Parts: sequence; C-alpha cells; structure tokens
Amino acid sequence: MEEIEVPSYFLCPISMEVMRDPVTISTGITYDRQNIEKWIFSCKHTTCPVTNQDLKFIDLTPNHNLRRLIQSWCMLNSSNGIQRMPTPKPQVQKAYVIRILNEAQKYPDMQFNCLKRIKSIARASESNKMCLESAGVVDFLASIIIKGKKDQSEVSEASDEALNILFHLNPSDTELKKFINSRNDHQFLDSLLQFLNNGDVQSRTNAITLLRSTLLVADPSQLIGIQPVYIKAIVGILNDKISQQATKVALKLLVELCPWGRNRIKGVENGAVFALIELLLDTNERRVCDLILTALDHLCTCAEGRAELLSHGGGIAIVSKKILRVSHLSSDRAVRILCSISKFSATCYNKILQEMLEVGVVSKLCLMLQVDVSPKTKEKTKEILRLHSRVWKDSSCIPPHLLSSYP
Repeated sequence: MEEIEVPSYFLCPISMEVMRDPVTISTGITYDRQNIEKWIFSCKHTTCPVTNQDLKFIDLTPNHNLRRLIQSWCMLNSSNGIQRMPTPKPQVQKAYVIRILNEAQKYPDMQFNCLKRIKSIARASESNKMCLESAGVVDFLASIIIKGKKDQSEVSEASDEALNILFHLNPSDTELKKFINSRNDHQFLDSLLQFLNNGDVQSRTNAITLLRSTLLVADPSQLIGIQPVYIKAIVGILNDKISQQATKVALKLLVELCPWGRNRIKGVENGAVFALIELLLDTNERRVCDLILTALDHLCTCAEGRAELLSHGGGIAIVSKKILRVSHLSSDRAVRILCSISKFSATCYNKILQEMLEVGVVSKLCLMLQVDVSPKTKEKTKEILRLHSRVWKDSSCIPPHLLSSYP
C-alpha cells in the first residue's frame, strides 16, 4: 500500500491530524473542533494557538468548504485505507436543553432519564458544556444533589449521577460562586460532605474535586470560617487513599486552607499530621511528597502541629529521609519543618536533639551544605546547625567526612 501524502491544509495546527470537523475562529485560522474546544474551554486559553492573538469573541464557525474537500479526498483515497469522515453531530441548542430541564421538573419519575440525556450532551463537545451551563443545568444538578441529601442518609442514584455530570461539566467560576455566596450555600457544600463520607470511590473523588473548585473562588472570610467537618472529610480522603487523583486534590486543598485563620489547628485536631506522615511513609512520588511536606510545614508552624509530629514514632525520620531524595521543594520544606521542630519544641528540647542525631537528621543537614540547593535553604540549614552546635558538633553520630562541613 502506497504512502498517502496528506495536504497540509487538511491538518489541524494543534494536533497535526486530519480535521474531522473544521471550524474557523475569529482570527481566521481553522482548527478541528475537538482540539480548539479543548484549547479554549478545558485549558481556558484566551488566545489563538497559531497567531497568539487575543480572541475577542468565541465563535466557532463551521468551515463547510474545507470539510467537503477533506471528505472528497478521503473518498478518493478509500482504496488506500483512508476512511470517510463521519458527519459531525449538530451542536445542541439552548431551547432543547431548557425543554429537558422543564420535563425533569414536571415529571419527577423522568428525572433520571433526563440526567442521562444531559450527560450524553455534555460528552459530545466542550461547546455543548457551555450551552448546558448557560441554560441553567448547573443549578438543576445542584438542586438534585441537595435534595438527595435531604431525602435520605445514603447517597441516591439520581444525586450520584448529578454529581458525576457536574464534575465533568467543570463549572465556571461564576457558577461555582453561587454555591458559596448564596444564602443557602451550606446546603450544597453539606451535600458534598455526604459524598465525601459515604460515596463510592468515583463519587468521593468527584466530591473532593468540586469542593476544592468551589473553595478556590471563596472569599478569605469564608475560608477562615470553614467548619472543622470539612477538614475532617479532607483528612478522611487522605487516610483512605481511595485514588491518587483524590489524594492529590485533598493535599492541594489542605495546603490552600492551612494559611487561613485557625485552619492549621482544625487540621491538627482532625488528625491531619498523622495522616500526612503515614502517606509520606508510603510514597516516593515527587508531586505527592512536595504537597505533603508543604502541608506539614504549615501545620508545624503551630505548637499543636509540632507536638503531633513528634508524637509519631517515624515523624522526624521520614521528613529527614526525603531531603535530597525527591526535589528541591521537598528538601526546602523538610528543612523548614526540622527548623520549626528544633527551635520551638522547648518542653522536650534535649530529647528531640538527640533523636535528630540518632535518625541521621544532622548528617543530612551537613550534607545539604555540600550540594547545590537554594541559598535560602542553605542559610536555613546553617542556622539549625549553628543553633544546636553545642549538642551536635562533637557527636560520634556524624560521619567524619561530613563533620568537616559543620559550620
């Protein structure tokens, strides 16, 4: 079979594949619909990929002439294995979506069937998702999720499906703000708690992702006043290790909440320190380690957090172990944690310093001075070693070749 050369203007500039549904944007460049929708709606870019010009308006105009040319070329080369491009599905109309919503509200027994139709529409394209949002589907899904929580203690099939659709819709910041700024904002967040505590793996993953998305658009006052039950649910996700995706989202959310108000104390009181240490003992994945150590760094800035880390038998050892083994960020955060522990834990000062010697912390810190790390991290390392030199400097626990680097 001879190799067919595809005309360059048949290829999408983003993926360099033959366009199945060519559309032209406001800059005059033609792309495959699926690729440009992902660029604009999922990746949230506001520029043309080729010209880098700002998109003043987001209109995707079907390029029928080009599509007919591509289709003709496919037919001419069918003997060489080139398949005919399927006719693209027409984009959903807002009026049609509104009819579905009205049907679901008028006939409750048809609600689950309507959810399936909405799900099918959402899967078709990113522009369909935009249409669904503009027609009020986000509010409709939220109402089903809230109602499911009110009706029973267990997660219902309809509310589970509504949560799944809402997750895949990836609502805009404007829609998310409604969940937290309205008078009934706690109803939706409390419903997410139901899924976080009682849902299956996928529902819990969807719920923690939506909780984070919602809190990312919240005001500082709302983050400061977050109830401990939400922190407890986040820690529950970390303890259960239901999926890597859920774990990463929960870690990011914990890192984002810790700086506000008394959230560090709430985290400590709900077992965050122990959960993070156990997770750190069980992973070597760079991004996860970075997030865990960043969260622990936040929690160890308060006395309660430091006390919890010290009460865990492997706390100091595992934090030290991650130095120079994961990333520059992890090394920096680990040094900051050890600095907080060694400087501010006055009640068991000598015991802590001795433990740090025995588990190899001091040797690791001496080694840090010999390698390429950030100036700030190196200064913090020197500060710890100088501060406790009276106890550490002449110790037999430090290998002779590292002792020479002791500041």
